[in-house]
Amino acid sequence: MTGTTSAGTTLTEETDPAVLPAAEAAALLVGAPWTRMVTIGDSVAEGVRDPVPGYRDLSWTDRVEEALRAVSGGFAALNLARRDLVAAQVAAGQLAPALEFGPDLAFVVAGGNDMLRPHFDEDEVRRELAAMVAAFRSAGADVVTIGLLDITAAGLGPARFREVLSARTRRLNALTAEVAAEHGACHVDNPPGHPVAADPGIYSADQLHLNARGHAFAAANTVRALAAHLASA
Repeated sequence: MTGTTSAGTTLTEETDPAVLPAAEAAALLVGAPWTRMVTIGDSVAEGVRDPVPGYRDLSWTDRVEEALRAVSGGFAALNLARRDLVAAQVAAGQLAPALEFGPDLAFVVAGGNDMLRPHFDEDEVRRELAAMVAAFRSAGADVVTIGLLDITAAGLGPARFREVLSARTRRLNALTAEVAAEHGACHVDNPPGHPVAADPGIYSADQLHLNARGHAFAAANTVRALAAHLASA
């Protein structure tokens, strides 16, 4: 798979307008106070992906770490995320070691697997997300939550389930944003209306996870959200 536009134009990391060059990403985060970044969550946070010719094989967290490492002396990062976990499993297995790391910046990404279950327990996901975000905030860390892309915008997912999947994605993103707002966290919105979000070329062969190009796009959104969060502090 290569990076291509809907018109069939071949893209690379250097020519893709949805990608932030490493130097520009670092420039946006100049003055950032964070030196210890931790990530907890599921496959989205772990960085599951297919490689794409023309793009560095990095996850979105790798790219955020790269930008912060360029501007923060003595920077350290730890990614504890693992695929296939529901929110309660993320909290039970990853929160304690994440707090022990002593982060001043924490990414919390969970709920996607809950959403894919036959019954989506929104209240449970909200409770687990709130508990994780609150724990990091109480420990003095800035927290970032992530909105998921709606894969149905790119025509992905079983046709008979797309309406439900789209609705659940919107609901998960809304409750995640609400939890972030309640606890003074930064929420990265990945709007379904963004033209890249509807491009099948940003997804892996499993038609669920982002590929390396998609991760570069997600990283750009995350860095811009972090920059806006810094500017508003």
